[in-house]
Amino acid sequence: MTHPNPLLDDASVVQRLLDHIDKGTTDVGDETWREPVANYRSEQRLAAELGVIRGVPVPFCPSAALEKPGSWIAREAAGTPLLVVRGDDGAVRAFRNACRHRGTRLADGSGCDRAFTCRYHGWVYGLDGRLRHVPHEYGFPGLEKETHGLVPVACEEASGIVFVTQRPPGSPAVALDALPPLLGETHRLVDTREFEIAANWKILVEGFLEGYHIRSTHPRTFYPLQYDNLNVVERFGRNNRIAFPYQSIERQRDVAPEHRTADGTLTYLNHLFPNAIVATFPGRVLLAVLEPRGLEHTHQRTWAFVDRAAENAGAHDFLDRGRDLVEAGTTEDREVAEAIQHGLASEANTHFVYGHFEAAIVHFHQELRAAIGA
Repeated sequence: MTHPNPLLDDASVVQRLLDHIDKGTTDVGDETWREPVANYRSEQRLAAELGVIRGVPVPFCPSAALEKPGSWIAREAAGTPLLVVRGDDGAVRAFRNACRHRGTRLADGSGCDRAFTCRYHGWVYGLDGRLRHVPHEYGFPGLEKETHGLVPVACEEASGIVFVTQRPPGSPAVALDALPPLLGETHRLVDTREFEIAANWKILVEGFLEGYHIRSTHPRTFYPLQYDNLNVVERFGRNNRIAFPYQSIERQRDVAPEHRTADGTLTYLNHLFPNAIVATFPGRVLLAVLEPRGLEHTHQRTWAFVDRAAENAGAHDFLDRGRDLVEAGTTEDREVAEAIQHGLASEANTHFVYGHFEAAIVHFHQELRAAIGA
């Protein structure tokens, strides 16, 4: 279930950014936040956070990664092995990735198949999760195949993304909060990458959610093209959207307000609570999912898309330069996150203080605390 999109349209965001440029201002939050450093170092707190991630709709992969019937992806999500597959009917379904005989993991990685066969004893499951075949079935008298299919979990597609909630299908739904258009037919999936990062998952999320660091962290990558500490920050449900303008936004002053566009003018950073990011760049969109792998380690999966119009126009040099810029800038962010993680051991801080320029981080921690409390 989705709600009407409460976000500003592109023309309104551009005007708000131009106003900030003229006034030397930026969006600011109404409150500050003190987050205990202990919450980055506590196994009990991490267990509670994993419970939140399992209990809400979280991006598992882009719809484009499951392009045709039989396409599947198997990976861990919040520590749970899951298998997501597109069926013959075009629907995407998610299952716990374990054989119903002796619990063997059925699949690893990704592929395209007509069925899943357990490598241990050869039990076969269809794309719909039903148990299709048991070798030497007479050895299992009374086995009810209809109750021994793969165990499903809730799954839905929205805005070009497959969301999985680790609850049984049909259980009380957690709404997908007013998603804006994110991925669609105008984009083509071109790359998938994985990173092991020596930092707590929340530190990585926080690094996406403010522009206060642009000048000092990215002096030769993002800053020459963007602005320092100049953003529009919006909320949609538990989620955030931050607009990072490029200096090319100045060209929008000569465009009639109703025709102003975000394309090539700004980056939208969509934080999909709790642990996923969709970021738009000129000619490029990234979907990143940050999977906690312990207090000090995060596994990041990133899917990259290019704009079909730019690709079809032969703008390959432009797309390559954009890719290189994004890779350099995000590498800097990962390095800072690992430096923060290393600094936790110094015990210099009992709390991290998030100020008015970090309103999206404040919202993230408010929502996370509320979800843990619930």
